[in-house]
Amino acid sequence: MASLEVSRSPLRSRRELEVRSTRQDKCSVLLPTYNERENLPLIVWLLVKSFSESGINYEIIIIDDGSPDGTKDVAEQLEKIYGSDRILLRPREKKLGLGTAYIHGMKHATGNYIIIMDADLSHHPKFIPEFIRKQKEGNFDIVSGTRYKGNGGVYGWDLKRKIISDGVLPCCPENLIVLFGSRGANFLTQILLRPGASDLTGSFRLYRKEVLEKLIEKCVSKGYVFQMEMIVRARQLNYTIGEVPISFVDRVYGESKLGGNEIISFLRGLLTLFATT
Repeated sequence: MASLEVSRSPLRSRRELEVRSTRQDKCSVLLPTYNERENLPLIVWLLVKSFSESGINYEIIIIDDGSPDGTKDVAEQLEKIYGSDRILLRPREKKLGLGTAYIHGMKHATGNYIIIMDADLSHHPKFIPEFIRKQKEGNFDIVSGTRYKGNGGVYGWDLKRKIISDGVLPCCPENLIVLFGSRGANFLTQILLRPGASDLTGSFRLYRKEVLEKLIEKCVSKGYVFQMEMIVRARQLNYTIGEVPISFVDRVYGESKLGGNEIISFLRGLLTLFATT
């Protein structure tokens, strides 16, 4: 019996170390917002529920860019409800771009993992424990949610949007906004950049904090291209990337922030990366 007990102890020790390591970890969630007053309470509740059930230490950093719909007021109420140690409101005076919002949020993050995601309920927090498990399994520098691998997918789009997203319909002006927010944009970037990740335009990821800090130093993009450049620069710096299939659900409340200016910025950024990487 003694020898059997000895043979089991290394396995038990490894499990104890894994549990202890997870408890020592802390996730800082960066939530950039603009006109998300209806979605923000729901996404924060889901995040708190997911972290509480999985026993993961966390903080949620809300970066509001001067939303005229009162998103900041809602965030202030959430800070009171959940506590300022869990909800940190770090607003800016005006809309300055997605990339700079992440940079701003990073300055206030205290976790060793940084999670970036959308605040419009397109990304479900239930996948975060899977991100962390994936990171631990492969000791990855980055774990990216993917809509285009395994059982990942996109839900809530009508037939026209799905067809456009696959690049079947011609790129007439009324279709451009849809095309460059979905699979069509991802397909184009895969051809030109060959990044080694299946979902280059996705925005649901986990980073080691020190890795994200280094990538931010290298990135020059400020808008939606920021997400794409991060993966391209990660490849250049030989960082490892794991992927977790996710379900992307089209927003229920509010309107998409992707407009004509963002599309032009995306194309310019794509061409710049193609020419310089």
